[in-house]
Amino acid sequence: MSEVTNQLVVKGKRFAAPAAIAGAFVLGAALFVGHGGVNAASSTAASLIDDQSVSALTALDNAMEQVASRVTPAVVNISVTAKNNEAEISDDQLQGLPPGFRQFFGQGGPQQPQIEHGIGSGVIISPDGYIVTNGHVVDGATQIKVTMHDRRVLNAKLVGVDKLNDLAVVKVDAKELPSIAWGDSTKLHPGQTVLAFGSPFGYFQFSVTRGIVSAVNRPNPYSDDARKPGAFIQTDAAINPGNSGGALVNSHGELVGINTFIISNSGSFAGAGFAIPSQIVRASAEQLMKNGKVEHGYLGISMNDVTPENAHFFNLTDASGAVVAQVSPDSPASKGGLKQGDVIAKLNGEKIVNGSALQVAVSEMTPGTKIALGVLRDGKPVTLDITVGQFSGNKQVASNDAPDGQQRGKLGLAVSDLTADARQQLQAPDSVKGAVVQNVRPASPAEEAGLQPGDVILEVNRHATASAEQFVNAVHQSPNGKDILLLVWSKGNASYRTIHPDDQNG
Repeated sequence: MSEVTNQLVVKGKRFAAPAAIAGAFVLGAALFVGHGGVNAASSTAASLIDDQSVSALTALDNAMEQVASRVTPAVVNISVTAKNNEAEISDDQLQGLPPGFRQFFGQGGPQQPQIEHGIGSGVIISPDGYIVTNGHVVDGATQIKVTMHDRRVLNAKLVGVDKLNDLAVVKVDAKELPSIAWGDSTKLHPGQTVLAFGSPFGYFQFSVTRGIVSAVNRPNPYSDDARKPGAFIQTDAAINPGNSGGALVNSHGELVGINTFIISNSGSFAGAGFAIPSQIVRASAEQLMKNGKVEHGYLGISMNDVTPENAHFFNLTDASGAVVAQVSPDSPASKGGLKQGDVIAKLNGEKIVNGSALQVAVSEMTPGTKIALGVLRDGKPVTLDITVGQFSGNKQVASNDAPDGQQRGKLGLAVSDLTADARQQLQAPDSVKGAVVQNVRPASPAEEAGLQPGDVILEVNRHATASAEQFVNAVHQSPNGKDILLLVWSKGNASYRTIHPDDQNG
């Protein structure tokens, strides 16, 4: 179970009362302004609006009420109990502490497990008791209880978890339960009405909020693992802590997504909620229900999106597709002939818009599936036949990265050779050859491109740079006023970065 979930629920408890008080102050201010302005301007009472004038709004309200009444019985509250084993404190570590502090760490040895509680939401997807939720809701669970819409509390067992997609399926022992129909998330478009269901803050069970689809195919925002597929649905329907695992439905009441995270400085709703699309959820849930596990396909590559900034480096006229930044040894991509710098434009004849689209498509394929990749190699079309491999935790599916030495100059960074000591410290394999970034000047072109100390620059403008000297020479030889394309290895993945040099720095 995610520790963050508990922290967010606590925040909800702490700020529930102050938020209400703040609301009262705002309301009082509005009433005060109204009394001094509006009432003074007119003594005539506003007339009621006739039924014909509000018929469209009434029809919309009725439609939303019908959707909510149909979906709400299929949404559940999930409460989880988990054990979190605290780190062991050795006697040697205790000896290094001041005497007054040792009492806070016991007498050394294993510590007692800490019991944690978490709350989330779930959606019934079959009448015989299968429920889909987020993986982080049930992470580490020793006990799972599900509260149904009729207030029954049932014990649930964990069927399986899809860690790559942050999805899980649990099951309760019940029959003829209200379930929700699957919708097609690929048909969603920005501006469409959607409803979000769940239990915000754990207290307000079976809540519904209304909004629109703000965007589709949002890339994976997680910086911890670039292998996690993106394609998220962004919505302004209010999603708060406790809504994780709840339903996002379209105007027909069909499940188009599973609410999974928010982006907010405060930890609560800020107009940007994200859901896993049903095309991913359904494929994952059906495998979990059938096999108790999910087998993901993988190619063994890292990718970047083709953009207007980098397209000309690959002799492209169309800024779409996915650039191969790294090919893992002995991977399906390597065996199929895919090379670094190739641009994947089509998958089985269908156009690939960006890396995220390819990543999701490959991830949901059954291992062993044969595919045809339409590739542009230095602008020339090539077709490669590849057999999709099976993903495991230490393999690369098809990751989609977003983002004082010898040289500072127009890039604003200093580099050094990749020595044996540096290679060991960075855990860089022998195949990685380049110049190590030592320093990055604040507000420099290098910092704007996301470069950090410890990154290894493998190429400049599609040419290998095996040393710091080669890197410096390549940068100096690049024309003034022109962008520079770097291939950068960072924490196990390679990605292309387009840099806009500051030529005034020489």
